[in-house]
Amino acid sequence: MAGAGPRLLRQASRVWIREGPRGVAQRVVRRAYHSLDAGALELPLLGPDVVDPVDVPAVAPHATTNREPVVGWLTAPPSLGSGGHTTMFRMIQGLEESGIRCVLYLYDRYGGDIAQQERVVRQGWPGVLAEIRSAEDGISGIDACFATSWDTAHVLVARGDPSIRRMYFIQDYEPYFYPRGSLYSFAEDSYRFGFRHVALGDMIADTIKAEIGADSDVVPFGCDNETYRPLAPQDRSGVVFYSKPNVSRRGYPHVQLALKEFHRRHPEQEIHVYGDKVVDLDAPVTWHGRLWPEQLNALYNRTLGGIAMSFTNVTLVAGEMLAAGNIPVVNDSPLTRPVLDNPHVVWARSSPGAIAEALSRVVECDDPQARATAAANSIRTGWGPTQSAVVALVRDELARS
Repeated sequence: MAGAGPRLLRQASRVWIREGPRGVAQRVVRRAYHSLDAGALELPLLGPDVVDPVDVPAVAPHATTNREPVVGWLTAPPSLGSGGHTTMFRMIQGLEESGIRCVLYLYDRYGGDIAQQERVVRQGWPGVLAEIRSAEDGISGIDACFATSWDTAHVLVARGDPSIRRMYFIQDYEPYFYPRGSLYSFAEDSYRFGFRHVALGDMIADTIKAEIGADSDVVPFGCDNETYRPLAPQDRSGVVFYSKPNVSRRGYPHVQLALKEFHRRHPEQEIHVYGDKVVDLDAPVTWHGRLWPEQLNALYNRTLGGIAMSFTNVTLVAGEMLAAGNIPVVNDSPLTRPVLDNPHVVWARSSPGAIAEALSRVVECDDPQARATAAANSIRTGWGPTQSAVVALVRDELARS
């Protein structure tokens, strides 16, 4: 133990020379992370809210025939620009426009300020009228409630009134977010609670059926083709990438290596990055930070293509790129191809070299304007059919005895 101090100093010196102060700081934080057991915070639930499927009580719903029903939506607090929350809020707006009042329940395992969280919702999704409540105060006084993620499915059982009809709006097969272990198992259990599953696309319904044996109602995958659309024709150049380095399924290490190779092949092409801040890309990039949808549409309209990685359900980014005439490179997967059946998508094997090669083919196109016009014209379905399908399923569920 006496030599531990000098040994650590020598190690820190080597890291400083090789990686600089950031590398040293990362290792200090990593040691603190493990010594303080910060990994326990990866469980997005408080202990009492973890539910065993064998303990799920039966629902005893009350009648709602004499008034318009009230439907709850249970979710983690959103951050501005969150794609999954944006899709959820579109469904809420569809219900509200049909005359069904909604209540938004926020569950924050980390004890955030509900007033600040409400301000984020009102700023980011001003069209949503739903009352906002904290799930800590219980979930009651409503006729039905949607869980929107595996953890909120547990919370709906643990904290929800047993008279509430339980539904589950599922945008991905969430066990795939984790390695095999407790979190994977807890996420699997959420599909065993007996909720009415509303699956966004066939991939999710098929996977739940194959893995769990549970059925789902399927609603169609949509695209915001009102915001994402062609603008006045202009010369396009460069590529774009949505950065989510801390979300494993978005394949950031693959993209990091792919962009390095792409830049070697095409140093004349500007690389645009938006989303979460990155500092370790081995290629020069133009950093845009967080962009509002209108700003993002303008960026898609002046670039040739982009990377839309996802190792689970297809990302909304791919369809939004297409709607703006931008050609997405998508990692090929049996989970994504059936959902994104579009001839203008460039599919690539999930390797950095294959992604760089696909991106190179995009920027080497002989007639990019004609290709952009064809891609934009291929996206004709918005979110209206999805909203209508969710409204119909809610009314059907509420009509059941």
